[in-house]
Amino acid sequence: MKPIALRRAETLLRAMSGRRVVVVGDVMLDEFVWGRVARISPEAPVPVVEVQRQTDHLGGAANVAGNVCALGGRATLVGVVGQDDTARRVRARLAAQGIEEALVEDGLRPTTLKTRIVAHQQQIVRADRESSDAVPRAVERALLARLREALPGAGALLVSDYQKGVVTRGLMQGLRRLAAERGLPLLVDPKVRHFAFYRGATLVTPNQAEAEQAAGRRIRTEEDLLAVGQRLLARLRGEALLITRGEHGMSLFQRGRKPAHVATAAREVYDVTGAGDTVIGTLALALAARARIPDAAVLANHAAGVVVGKLGTANASPEEVLAAVAAAEA
Repeated sequence: MKPIALRRAETLLRAMSGRRVVVVGDVMLDEFVWGRVARISPEAPVPVVEVQRQTDHLGGAANVAGNVCALGGRATLVGVVGQDDTARRVRARLAAQGIEEALVEDGLRPTTLKTRIVAHQQQIVRADRESSDAVPRAVERALLARLREALPGAGALLVSDYQKGVVTRGLMQGLRRLAAERGLPLLVDPKVRHFAFYRGATLVTPNQAEAEQAAGRRIRTEEDLLAVGQRLLARLRGEALLITRGEHGMSLFQRGRKPAHVATAAREVYDVTGAGDTVIGTLALALAARARIPDAAVLANHAAGVVVGKLGTANASPEEVLAAVAAAEA
């Protein structure tokens, strides 16, 4: 795939500014408890962490929405939260980042919370509070109602599936109808177990492991890659499939076109957390600005390269993406 020219990247990023993307999926809160270890517990052979501070970060679909806003776009988040303190904290973070919310409350399930205890820059343990059961039909109907209200003025519809119960077959059927009614691109960051749900989506973005599992074939050679990509594109019956491959970059498969590959844009990798969220958020915002899918993919590759060069859950700004494009052009 051809590199994107700096002037083209500038034009595209300007066009992306102010465009709105509706994001639907599994909303999470990433909680980090920071401290230090000075002794081992007398109760069990485990370290005692003396807590010094705590920070919150949006996760899952909420982090995707944060990526859209960081790039200069607008995001409306549709998802499910519980009636708990975690939901209050999620809403506070959404407001702080300028993300519009259209959340549905379900008092029978907790808001997904992932707590990471970190000492001396090393994660000691992670504790998850969540329900992965599919949301009931009443909640599914409420989500579709919120989506219908949120779509006017949007340029793209994005599904962030973390397999925590929000993305169901019924929800995806409703999303396809809504996207078709408004002529909107429908993008999906997938989970393997739900691949059958995504049929007809405009663009699906599995990572290499997900693509291998979904296709039932390991990617060891170029021939394997082409076979997996073409098999999944035919199965999904959409316009395009983008396989993200870590240090090997990305591979784009489009209906009626030859496969195209883009080398990784990352110069240094510190943390891959949230890189997939950055890719799908950039793609959706670029398509909302009417970019061609290959240009959107190359720009998303640069945005992901920025994010993996940072520690923890992070976003990329337009200025950082432009700097990355300029560095690649030099």
